[in-house]
Amino acid sequence: MKSSMLFRFGWAAAACLAALSAQAQTVDSGTWMVRARAVHLDPANDNSNPAVPVSINSKWLPEADFSYFFTPNIAAELILTVPQKQRVSLAGTQIGTLKHLPPTLTLQYHFPMQGFKPYVGAGINYTRFSSVNLPAGLSIDRNSWGGALQVGVDIPLSKNMVFNVDVKKVFIRTDIHAAGTKIDTFKVDPVLVGVGLGWTF
Repeated sequence: MKSSMLFRFGWAAAACLAALSAQAQTVDSGTWMVRARAVHLDPANDNSNPAVPVSINSKWLPEADFSYFFTPNIAAELILTVPQKQRVSLAGTQIGTLKHLPPTLTLQYHFPMQGFKPYVGAGINYTRFSSVNLPAGLSIDRNSWGGALQVGVDIPLSKNMVFNVDVKKVFIRTDIHAAGTKIDTFKVDPVLVGVGLGWTF
């Protein structure tokens, strides 16, 4: 799968940078970190009703996040992007489009290690669906709440800059209705593999 290949490539790049990095970057309590990432979204496209095989497309998207370190090892991260337009397909044939805005908030633990700093996180996602363009009679719920899991690593490039690899599993789902009757629960549940840069201040 694409996400698996991206995952391996990202971690290989991180391992190489970690091997080259001799810096032991420390993050103090009260530090902010801002990251910019390119992220590949790979949806699970799971349907509760096999007779309604709805799916959306994979895509690359921009992502920005803002982290605040309560201690050198514990941080909260707000993950943001712009509304993303997706193609909606049924059994492989496009039937419409929609946009989604999925801000996510996680609480992270950063492991103190020489030369690189891996972290794990868990939190909550809220997704708002908008600009829904589907065939007449079809509709979806516009709001989704779900969990989020995260693992990543920051590799120091300078005193205030890091290279970042980040992988998230986000649980996003919506009910599909036909003429007002629920016919399916569509689980987007994407894996998001991202690479980017971060700055502390």
